[in-house]
Amino acid sequence: MRKIAAILLVACMGFVQFAKADEGMWLLPLINKLNIEKMQEMGFKLSAEEVYSINNSSLKDAIVIFGRGCTGELISDQGLILTNHHCGYGNIQELSSLEHNYLKDGFWAKSFEEELPAPGLSVTFLKYMTDVTAEINAELKEDMTEEERAAQIKEVSAGLVKEAKEGNEYQIRVQSYFEGNQFFLIAYEQFNDVRFVGAPPSSIGKFGFDTDNWMWPRHTGDFSMFRVYCGPDGKPAEYSKDNKPYKPAHHLPVSLKGVQMDDYAMTIGFPGSTERYLTSWGIEERMDIINQARIKPRGVKQDIWLKDMRADEEINIQYASKFARSSNYWKNSIGMNRGLEKLNVLGQKRELEKEFTDWVNANADRKAKYGKVLAELDKSYANRASFVKATSFLAECQLRGAEVFYFAFKAGGLEKALEEGNQEDIDKAVAGLKKAGENFFKDYNPETDRKVIGALLKMYNDDIDAKYHPSFYETINKKFKGDFQKFADNVYNKSVFMDEARFNAFLEKPSLKVLQKDLAYIGGVSSIEKYREIKGMEAESAIAIGKNNRLFVAGLFEMQPDKVFYPDANFTMRLSYGKVGDYEPKDGVLYKHFTTIEGIMEKEDPDNFEFEVPAKLKELWKNKDYGQYADAAGYMPVCFTTDNDITGGNSGSPVINAEGHLFGLAFDGNWEAMSGDIAFETELQKCINVDIRYVLFIIDKYAGATNLIDEMTLVK
Repeated sequence: MRKIAAILLVACMGFVQFAKADEGMWLLPLINKLNIEKMQEMGFKLSAEEVYSINNSSLKDAIVIFGRGCTGELISDQGLILTNHHCGYGNIQELSSLEHNYLKDGFWAKSFEEELPAPGLSVTFLKYMTDVTAEINAELKEDMTEEERAAQIKEVSAGLVKEAKEGNEYQIRVQSYFEGNQFFLIAYEQFNDVRFVGAPPSSIGKFGFDTDNWMWPRHTGDFSMFRVYCGPDGKPAEYSKDNKPYKPAHHLPVSLKGVQMDDYAMTIGFPGSTERYLTSWGIEERMDIINQARIKPRGVKQDIWLKDMRADEEINIQYASKFARSSNYWKNSIGMNRGLEKLNVLGQKRELEKEFTDWVNANADRKAKYGKVLAELDKSYANRASFVKATSFLAECQLRGAEVFYFAFKAGGLEKALEEGNQEDIDKAVAGLKKAGENFFKDYNPETDRKVIGALLKMYNDDIDAKYHPSFYETINKKFKGDFQKFADNVYNKSVFMDEARFNAFLEKPSLKVLQKDLAYIGGVSSIEKYREIKGMEAESAIAIGKNNRLFVAGLFEMQPDKVFYPDANFTMRLSYGKVGDYEPKDGVLYKHFTTIEGIMEKEDPDNFEFEVPAKLKELWKNKDYGQYADAAGYMPVCFTTDNDITGGNSGSPVINAEGHLFGLAFDGNWEAMSGDIAFETELQKCINVDIRYVLFIIDKYAGATNLIDEMTLVK
């Protein structure tokens, strides 16, 4: 195991010489050793210590995990946070109502007192990362089974975490990298009092909506603003009127300098997941099974949702955030399959695997260590194919699709308490369900879900082998003669989980008999049971795939000691560096590196909600009233592209210039390179960013929220 650590070090030492500027999600503690020389050659003016430091303030101290899946950055010394509009979208939706529709109208707090608490929202700061590979590898043995290896890693990690927690309140965990070949101990500090400060209306913050999603040219002001609060002692604290704005160790100065071709561009954020070391069999599974199981059910569900959303403003508010989350990776999956095919990624992977096989077979020791790796991967993926298809469709059709099923499943604790007759447990379960119900019914329309249930249960029935059907399908076939819409109608009319009044009345007098006969509850429980059953069938193959992926990556390090290797994204802080630039998506077409407000007006369509333009924005454009935010050439910039390596989770990441100043906000990738999570395409892959000058223009000239401008550090 120590040999693997040594291989990693050798591989890392080759990074600087061979790394391309536009590819790589780098670990910040290692940039002094691996990247800073190249970054400075490209024009970066800061030191590695100014990017990442444990003892002094640095850029990392201005970057946060926003919520559970995005990035944000501190842009003032009073805890002001900038992130994407689509990152704050769920919180904005939760705070919206028919009377105060912040999604439609926007919102701007002109004072601290006007800021709105955002229940459940947190921001998390990285405190430090420490490489603990040597400590863990020292306790691992070559002859361990995968189960033994995992147990040993868990035990050693627990000891390291316990030691690191002494004397602080940090959240600490050990994270694996390179398919389990490397380990870091990471400490975080989480703040739970976060308040909504401002956002433009969706006609600006989501301009183009799903039509423009993942596309360039882009004209979207994708930003929102929040503020983190702390207790009087400066430490994390739950919401209180006595809390005060948090003063970060560092906040990003905001640049008015503008964007030029080939400018140095750096992102720091929390990319969620990539699979750059996936083998050809894993890619086939992703394309043919996992992505298809996302594309087909979500397409049907979203059509139903959208029709109802367009017909009723209340439903539109209820489903806005859910629709955005669903459609984002629905379209991503479509684009990924298209990109993987067009770029022949499978062919490239097979060539690499052939090279690996030839290298292994050329040496007896390598053959003993790695000789079975690829054959085992081929076999394991084939063995689990039907299981993965079933669980993927089950998740999309019945756990994420039919909303009421998973909600009803949460009553399992109440069923157990009723069976045992323990009143204290019954009261506790009822209280938990009441709280869950408040959240669920706020953003739920039973009539909409009735349509989804009928459509998606039938899809699962038609597309998935009967041996993988949940037990309640027998009821549908016998009692409803296989008519899934009749079943959905019955659930709609009778289930206590489908109607808020029935639900609350049931909780007032909970009945075991009523619960156990409720078809939504039966559907939810049996769907989860079947999902777990199939996952159990998949376990052996999953373990084998995990083991052989780890060995394959270790073998690649040995085979290509001078090649660029960086760990896959796993929602830990990463840095990428590159440049501002244009690209050629196809023959005869050149996309320039920036867009302007003129494009918004060209796209305007008053009859299409995706391309509505607010009257005030049109007035500012007509009068060319851009203030200090116009480009030197006189136009109002909106978005620009760089070649930074990002993925989901990077949404909201700051785009930082050579001086360490904020000049953009990353929010998307481009359609031509949707395969990027699996294979980075150096000529086509682009990071789409909103120009910080457009953000400031909207805050100042459009919203009149000059109080927010005043607390930023603006630099020219």
